[in-house]
Amino acid sequence: MERQNTAYSSFHGSMRSRDSSSTTGSDAREKIKDCLRKFIAFMFTQVGVGALVVCYAMLGAASFIHIEKNSPDQQLEDVRQWRLNTTQQLWTIVQKNNIFDEAAFKTGADEILRVYQNNISQAIHKGYSGHSPEDIWSFPAALMYSLSVFTMIGYGNIVPKTVWGKILTIAYAFFGIPIYILYFCNMGKVLAKTFKWLYITAHECSRREDPMFEDGEPIKRKITVPSTACLWVISFYILSGTIMFGAWEKWNYLDSTYFCVISLCKIGFGDFVPGANIADSAGGSHVKLVINFVYVLLGMGLVAMCYNLMCEDVRFKVRELREDLKNCLDDITLKITVCMNDTKYYHQKANRQVK
Repeated sequence: MERQNTAYSSFHGSMRSRDSSSTTGSDAREKIKDCLRKFIAFMFTQVGVGALVVCYAMLGAASFIHIEKNSPDQQLEDVRQWRLNTTQQLWTIVQKNNIFDEAAFKTGADEILRVYQNNISQAIHKGYSGHSPEDIWSFPAALMYSLSVFTMIGYGNIVPKTVWGKILTIAYAFFGIPIYILYFCNMGKVLAKTFKWLYITAHECSRREDPMFEDGEPIKRKITVPSTACLWVISFYILSGTIMFGAWEKWNYLDSTYFCVISLCKIGFGDFVPGANIADSAGGSHVKLVINFVYVLLGMGLVAMCYNLMCEDVRFKVRELREDLKNCLDDITLKITVCMNDTKYYHQKANRQVK
């Protein structure tokens, strides 16, 4: 009996330990799932989407640097080899014909330089810029390239030349464009609510009117931000960018305005890009690219804000126009009805008088 009781108690103890361990494991899994749900919900908020866009751009910049910066540039090596061969061939002609046969020297030198010029022209047509991958793919430049990919601007001043770089660009754009659209929608809503609150507050402070009442209750007027205010905001932002980039890059105001507009409209021809001249000081060029990154990213949010506010203003005006047309039609119908009733009344009266 004692052995049976001991076995029975040990069996129940093992069962309780298994139940407690399974309960602990399920609790841990539930906590992990709850944390993941909270994290995903946070990433779809305004702050989370903004942080996601910045982190995605930084991750893309680091990836492109790792692939492109350390890969050999065959085009650069070909140009160096052409230059070396041209120098050697010219030196050979100088030794043979410089003194004894001036005509042969000129003919041979012209032919060698013509071949070299054709090779360099073809290389430039294929994208050769004379800079090494270490000079081109700095972190700010790669950051700006990542932004131009998933925002669909596509300046084109920096392009991947390796196979893996091109494959990564395809995948990066495939996943980055939906993230950017999410950022565009969320940031537009946040900025639109903030600007609308500021506009309504300023509107109420500037106009001290007595409230209108209907059935003993105050009438709440719906206030919308006019489209002209949105245009003023975008114009001021473009003006600030025009002055800033014009002072840095020594562009005239037309070129600076042209760059700001094509960047915010996501056209991005690439003929004007801040910090593209690598011959400048590296630090200044990098700072320009970082500020251009912030300017374009914030400008996209302002464009989304103005889009939301202008759509709301248009919907409100269309609703007012529809109500005005309905009231006008009701008035016209009422007048026609009254006129017909009056005509009928006078006609009946005239008939009675005749009888």
